[in-house]
Amino acid sequence: MESPTPAEAAAHFAARLAFETDCSDVHAALESGDPGFVLIDTRSLEAWEQGHARGAVHMPKPDMQERIPAYPEGTSFVVYCWGPGCNGAQRAGLIIGTLGFAVKEMIGGFEYWAREGLPVDRVVRDAATGVAVTVGATRAPDPLTAPVGEPGHRIACDC
Repeated sequence: MESPTPAEAAAHFAARLAFETDCSDVHAALESGDPGFVLIDTRSLEAWEQGHARGAVHMPKPDMQERIPAYPEGTSFVVYCWGPGCNGAQRAGLIIGTLGFAVKEMIGGFEYWAREGLPVDRVVRDAATGVAVTVGATRAPDPLTAPVGEPGHRIACDC
């Protein structure tokens, strides 16, 4: 197997970083109050209601052709889908890029957002009225995928 040159390796990883971000970085940007992007959950309504990243906008891929152009020119987006086994975020990124907007994929998707113990909301229906209500649904970090610190203190990724 032939190894890439150092310049080829650097170009490869620079290109990936230009189009990818991770859950920890997205969360930190959202917490700053001025993330510089719109976080989009590209999944179905059923998936969105089951659980989604707090701060995300629900926008399934079929709606993007109409909804994305309503954002001001220069808006940047970060998209996610289920997780590493799903290419919905890449498909959404292609749509958004084709529409002329900057876009990155949140690698790991909702799966790793939830597994890292980041803020999750879900939608429930009021039994009496049927009205949709958003409630918190954050889980404890999965110790197999996210470092666990002292209770009440989350360890940020320092990768």
